[in-house]
Amino acid sequence: QPVESGGGLVEAGGSLRLSCVIAGVRGDYDMAWFRQAPGKELEGLACRNWNGEHKNYKDSVKDRFTISRDNVKYALILQMSRLESEDTAMYYCAARNKRQKWCALQSDQYDWWGQGTQVTVSS
Repeated sequence: QPVESGGGLVEAGGSLRLSCVIAGVRGDYDMAWFRQAPGKELEGLACRNWNGEHKNYKDSVKDRFTISRDNVKYALILQMSRLESEDTAMYYCAARNKRQKWCALQSDQYDWWGQGTQVTVSS
């Protein structure tokens, strides 16, 4: 199961770095970051296929968020910058038991989900 970390409280315009590891696993998987704000639907933010050759982003974050992988820690990273109050949400890491050419931003494509880490942006 994925385990997220790195959330917290940050001022608007600031940055945060989220990390996700799959406990006990050292392999490569298609993975993604999602978020859900109160009263809103779960939305896909960024994904990375198993070898990093394909990445995709939600349009509203593609110029501010970067998905990457820490190959030493086998961790999926979401670097977020220029944060806005609208970015306040619970952020989830997800992985699927597949190795595809293309990653996906649809939640139903993923098999394993973390418990989430809260990101709060104060204005």
